[in-house]
Amino acid sequence: MRNVCPIMKKEIRSYFNSPIAYVVIPAFLIIAGWFFYTSMAFYSVLSFQAMQNPYLRSQLNITEVVVRPLFSGNLTVWLVILLPAVSMRLLAEEKKSGTIELLLTYPVTNFEIVMGKYLSSMGVFAVMALLTVLYPLLMFWVSNPEWGPLLSSYLGLLLVGASFLALGLFASSLTENQIVAYVVGIAACLLFWIIGWASAFTEGFLKDLLTYVSLTQHLQNFSKGVIDTADLAYYLIFIVFFLFCALWVLESRRWRG
Repeated sequence: MRNVCPIMKKEIRSYFNSPIAYVVIPAFLIIAGWFFYTSMAFYSVLSFQAMQNPYLRSQLNITEVVVRPLFSGNLTVWLVILLPAVSMRLLAEEKKSGTIELLLTYPVTNFEIVMGKYLSSMGVFAVMALLTVLYPLLMFWVSNPEWGPLLSSYLGLLLVGASFLALGLFASSLTENQIVAYVVGIAACLLFWIIGWASAFTEGFLKDLLTYVSLTQHLQNFSKGVIDTADLAYYLIFIVFFLFCALWVLESRRWRG
């Protein structure tokens, strides 16, 4: 495990020495800022209407109007597009340049390589998420959102992002072409994002299976301020499974020499 940190630091430097971080992070912030602005504008309109309507004033809640739509839908759906761009280079670039063969000869384990690269992508994503802290501050300035749903929504956002990055790392391990890794990553992330929709047309075990596999289904509780151990277990299993798949692909390359 002592080699994980050096690999992680090297990869993080690579992100900020290339255009990736300077494209993905601003793109995410611009999109997030737009959705936050429109949500707050809608909340402002409802607030003015509530001045004339006591019932609406009693029901108006910034958590329901801004926090839940922002974190459970608007922000996370864009991660489907942006995070595969962060993960696409992790192993595909090494294969393309031929440095993967050199890396495999170093006194590092495949597990350390996978974890170092994965944690570097998580570092970039953590920066993206951290820069959105301005939005809760603005919400507290104009209203009084609930701390519980806000913090759990951030936890849900991080877990979804971590899941997409693990899936994207696996996609990157399958090819030496970054564009192919990006397209496969988007397709796979989108599949797990929308697969639950099919449950509306099925019944019995298949319906339960599609509902459980869906990433969106497990995100809903976090946006409500509920942290269910079943949802946490799902995301952790998802992350570990696809990291294991990436590790298996790397191990198979070592076996083939």
